Amino acid sequence: MKKNILIGGEAGQGLQTIASILGKTLFREGYEVFTTKDYMSRVRGGHNFIKIRFGNEEISSSEKELDLIVALNQETIDKHKDDLKKEGIILAESEVKKANNIKIDATDIAADINPKGKNTVFIGAVLKYFGLELNKCKNVIKENFSKKEEVVEDNHKLLKAGYDAIETKEKCVEVAENDKRIYIDGNTAVGYGAVSAGIKYYSAYPMSPSTGIMNYIAGKQDELGLVVEQAEDEIAAINMALGASYGGIRAMTGTSGGGFALMAEAVGLAGITETPLVIAEVQRPGPATGLPTRTEQGDLLFAVNVSQGEFPLMVMAPRDHEDAFYQTFRAHNLAEKYQIPVVILSDQYLADSTVSIPEYDFSDLEINRHLVQEKSGESEEYNRYEVTEDGISPRAYPGLLEGEVVLADSDEHDKHGYIVEDGNKRIEMADKRMKKLDKLISEDLLEPEYYGEKEIDYLFLSWGSTYGVLKETIDLLNEDGIDAGVLSFNDIWPLPQKELEKWVDKDIELIDVENNSTAQFAKLLRSETSIEVDNKILKYDGRPFTADEVYNRFKSEVK
Repeated sequence: MKKNILIGGEAGQGLQTIASILGKTLFREGYEVFTTKDYMSRVRGGHNFIKIRFGNEEISSSEKELDLIVALNQETIDKHKDDLKKEGIILAESEVKKANNIKIDATDIAADINPKGKNTVFIGAVLKYFGLELNKCKNVIKENFSKKEEVVEDNHKLLKAGYDAIETKEKCVEVAENDKRIYIDGNTAVGYGAVSAGIKYYSAYPMSPSTGIMNYIAGKQDELGLVVEQAEDEIAAINMALGASYGGIRAMTGTSGGGFALMAEAVGLAGITETPLVIAEVQRPGPATGLPTRTEQGDLLFAVNVSQGEFPLMVMAPRDHEDAFYQTFRAHNLAEKYQIPVVILSDQYLADSTVSIPEYDFSDLEINRHLVQEKSGESEEYNRYEVTEDGISPRAYPGLLEGEVVLADSDEHDKHGYIVEDGNKRIEMADKRMKKLDKLISEDLLEPEYYGEKEIDYLFLSWGSTYGVLKETIDLLNEDGIDAGVLSFNDIWPLPQKELEKWVDKDIELIDVENNSTAQFAKLLRSETSIEVDNKILKYDGRPFTADEVYNRFKSEVK
């Protein structure tokens, strides 16, 4: 059983409150939940909507077809009634022609209790529609308005009034308690991974859709003894984080594509000074301001090639909310192990969606700082950029080693850190830095994850957040008798190749699926491996794929 709700209205009508309370309630009822947002870049007005998909089976993406529309205005009805399933219902304050409709006078009901709380009337009606009880929702409301007893009391009355206003239509299946699961959004998952990895400093300039990471970490400052700095711009933000890292503090910054463009030179500074740094780049459509609140995967090649010159860096793209936590934790350890910048390439779809997932497992997580503890001998001097077999030099921060100076400079330098212009020294340092990639590839690169049948005719290629959509697509195709699978990459640069090579020698059609217009991953794949994909399914309207959309496009464009 899977159900799909759409809540629509204008910015300022309280959609987020409805979705938050309803999503948490469904989660606490024991259901799997997947919530996505589609909102305009304005404080009031415009058309916004939130989808809540829930059920007793695994849910890894949103869906187009709707079981219930909660319409806070007429525009929502006009825009979305064609997406209703045959038996679907529109819950609204007005009569709806040519559609199944439940009319509820939420404004009049709320007027007698608290006129500001009519949205809670809708929540009560939704719970009644699906045959659910009110107790868990009451607890969520109490938590949401914990500092305002009178508001809690009013909302409990509004909830009951909405509940009593309609009849039960659906009978939801019973599910077990999900005590070992959590309900979390993608930005919070990245932030949680960062604080779990031991960061003590986060600096950023607010830029949607990455700001949620800063908000989460800022909320943990007192509890965890860390510092969050809202910088005046992205240039300041990354340089502050670099300074913190140079001083021995595990640090991080975050932004979206436009801010990352401003950070580009400082990424190169991290590269030449071999200062570890993790950068969360939460993509939105560009160029320039683009679509500030929408999603896209348009920054992949930019991230791989950011800043001038050649230096080792790593780019990873978390595939879902579980992966976002673990990969962020891993990113910090790898940044310090290899003394490189690591870019976490998320996107608005992943960042702003909220899902139910298993609790994170900390049993195998270990913070590794990779700092030199002592000089190799009493007579030996400490050389920050010592040429080593694997290219990784001993790293200390100022004051860690008694009597030693820790030098760093944006110019080319020798093993001590002194500026040089000698050609041979330049070659020596450049080779030393690039050697680190060989070690990273052999020891720490993750191969893509495969999902699907063992014997297939079609292999979908995915990177980052399209994985959940393609898992459901594969299930639809397999049910239809089409043998298919998906190979999902989350380490993007360096590009892992071993797992892919197992498939390309077979008689299999490769289909690239990306949220951009130029198939950037397919280009990267071709340049690194000479492998050409056979077909591409691309989307770049600022909205994410759905499984049924990919399925239908496969049927019409590929098979």
